[in-house]
Amino acid sequence: MRVPQSWLTEALRVSTPDWTATAEEIDAGFVRVGFEIEDIEKFPTITGPLVVGRVATIEELTEFKKPIRFCTVEVGEDAPREIVCGARNFAVGDLIVAALPGTVLPGPFEIASRKTYGKVSDGMICSVTELGIGNDHSGILVLAPGTAEPGADAREVLGLHDAAIDVNVTPDRGYAFSMRGLGRELASAFAVPYSDPAAEVIVGPATEGWPVDIESDSAATRYTARIISNVDVSADSPWWLRKRLLVAGIRPISGIVDVTNYVMIELGQPLHAFDADKISGAITVRNAAAGEKLTTLDGIERTLDPEDVVIADDSGAIALAGVMGGAATEVSSDTTRILLESATFDQVRVFRTGKRHKLTSEASKRFERLVDPEITAIASVRAATLITQIAGGVIADDWTDVRVAPIEPVSIDIAADAPDKTAGKAYPAGTTRTRLIEVGCAVAERANGLTVTPPSWRPDLRQRADLVEEVLRLEGLEDIPAIIPTAPGGSGLTAAQRRRRSVGRTLALDGFVEVLPYPFMPAGVFDVWGLADDDPRRLTVKVLNPLEADRPELNTTLLPGLLEMTARNIARGQRDLSLFAIGQVVEGSVGSVTPAVVAALDVTRRPTEDEVAAIDAALPIQPVHVATVLTGLREPAGPWGPGRVADATDAFEAARTVGRAAGVAVELVADSEKLPWHPGRCARVVVPGNGSDEQVTVGWAGELHPAVLERAGLPKGTCAVEISIDELPLDVVLPAPALSVFPAVLQDLAVVVDADVPAGDVDKALRAGAGELLEALDLFDVFVGEQVGEGKKSLAFALRFRASDRTLTEEEANAAKLAAVDAAATSVGARLR
Repeated sequence: MRVPQSWLTEALRVSTPDWTATAEEIDAGFVRVGFEIEDIEKFPTITGPLVVGRVATIEELTEFKKPIRFCTVEVGEDAPREIVCGARNFAVGDLIVAALPGTVLPGPFEIASRKTYGKVSDGMICSVTELGIGNDHSGILVLAPGTAEPGADAREVLGLHDAAIDVNVTPDRGYAFSMRGLGRELASAFAVPYSDPAAEVIVGPATEGWPVDIESDSAATRYTARIISNVDVSADSPWWLRKRLLVAGIRPISGIVDVTNYVMIELGQPLHAFDADKISGAITVRNAAAGEKLTTLDGIERTLDPEDVVIADDSGAIALAGVMGGAATEVSSDTTRILLESATFDQVRVFRTGKRHKLTSEASKRFERLVDPEITAIASVRAATLITQIAGGVIADDWTDVRVAPIEPVSIDIAADAPDKTAGKAYPAGTTRTRLIEVGCAVAERANGLTVTPPSWRPDLRQRADLVEEVLRLEGLEDIPAIIPTAPGGSGLTAAQRRRRSVGRTLALDGFVEVLPYPFMPAGVFDVWGLADDDPRRLTVKVLNPLEADRPELNTTLLPGLLEMTARNIARGQRDLSLFAIGQVVEGSVGSVTPAVVAALDVTRRPTEDEVAAIDAALPIQPVHVATVLTGLREPAGPWGPGRVADATDAFEAARTVGRAAGVAVELVADSEKLPWHPGRCARVVVPGNGSDEQVTVGWAGELHPAVLERAGLPKGTCAVEISIDELPLDVVLPAPALSVFPAVLQDLAVVVDADVPAGDVDKALRAGAGELLEALDLFDVFVGEQVGEGKKSLAFALRFRASDRTLTEEEANAAKLAAVDAAATSVGARLR
């Protein structure tokens, strides 16, 4: 919103007569209270003899292609000046602004005496555009009669030592779309008292004036109508009023229309003047009829929508409520009686009407941001008074004020030190009360704090946090200390947080790269995998307003997102990938309460324990998973060799790595029925359960199914792991390594088993048979061939034996090894190779 610096200064001088500030200081003041200044445009400097003149004679020169006037202008000198001018919006006797030879106008453009159109022009009659104080190209600037005497310095008369200040008013602060609101904010910024211009207007009781009816479905809340008779519509607005309109970006039109625009800027209440003699019957605020027509003031005939709200009389719609008046009832040159409208309409309806008709006005901008419902009658009185001062006329004693369901004020209880606790700063006693009174609130003391009633023009103040924000804003947000809170002793990361970080760090150190997959699943991914209809992963949670229409469901597994990222990297030439992600998945099953049952909570208080429990019960289960994908070379190629392609064993080792990082010894059990994994190269990841022999499956690892890879466009042999971190046992284990000073005995062992016997089962049997002397056992070779027989395979293990209290002999180590072979023979049918 653009306003003159002089108007802001005048507003604050009402209560503080000696107050003054430069444009830069006003800029800083607005910034202090949270408003941004878009621009400060100072009026350009004009040097030389710029004076007020009176047009003495006008001679029409008709011999040229365009109308030209040869004028004599009285400028306070012994003889009038002869000036050629092409404008036609002035007459003999009008006061104008004349730039005499030697004047330098903005541009710079120096005025000199010169011959033009066969005459000598001894100066120039100026428009507001040429003076640099507006963009009105419709004609020259005509001053109101009595503004000044010819020869007076026009710079002083026009107030050209001024500046236009453009304040950025955010949509939530509609009250600041007026001088009334901006003046209050500036007064707070400079800590001076503020005098509300609305408080000076006296409104008498409403009577039976022009009949008005507001239909309930129009959502309008108030409508006042006032008649002014015997007005002179040809009267010009005084310069001070026109100047303020020009700075605000509004072109002066006539005295009556200028007053309605001026009061709108001053108080924030849009008004409209109808020609009362063109209105037939009562005024009705109603919804438009489907297909109803209305020609607005811009000359366009518009087909109305039933959602449009109109002002209507017996003939039909005569104005678009809150947006623009109609051409049929506009004030014209023969108007003598006007009906002055001041009303409040629903902000959403006004916004939608403007968008629907691609029509925006200064009035609609304010209605869209919510107009103070208590200013309606005050603005009507203020505008009627100004109209009679400028255009004459008589204000009718009877006037109408129809109001629908007045808004009840809201009282908010707040502790006096609430802003202090929020900001972490001690403010002087009474700060909260003082600042809220500055905002316009009514503040009452109570035993434990304050009871605050926000003013009608601040509908954004609805809860305690809003009041705290106002106090902190006016005290200065930049003064709030930026102090990092000190964590209380003995706290820190929880065991679950440490486990999650350990898993991520360990995978990164093992060569995996962390990525952040999309939390929404692509449509049809489970059909690509070929999952059964009753697979629990199909029980998804759908989002009502998804960001993308083809991704309406939250992930029940991390693999879809990881595989998408793998395909994207491969498409961009990155073929050797080891990716991992850690994040929450959302399981479709919910508790005993569904989300639809949980009603919106009261935000003015903390939820009760029962309310929190109801919300928790309605939320779906969201466990934390870790997933990895491997494709291409796991070990890079180089001078040392061709590298090694990732295979299922790398996925198995990644699962063990996750277990070690979480402090859990995981086991791998062969699984042939878990899609999207390969039926012969997949293992369930299990951990010990609560019972002695119970095992809990926490995930799967291995190579992905060839058919799934083909349908997904991924390379053959791609491997993956997914484990639920939350299902891993969470034990706080403090490192306590067992060290022995005695040497180890190293043994190798090869056993032959059936080809379908999992190596993990052999490993488990050997460990059970070797006893306590076994320190480590690692599989290092798998051999299949004629030497071991058809349907057989050879598994070679490296064993390390050690005793903690003595040097172990070779015989003891051999005995333990043979005991391990015997146990494996009994358990899995192994024989020593």
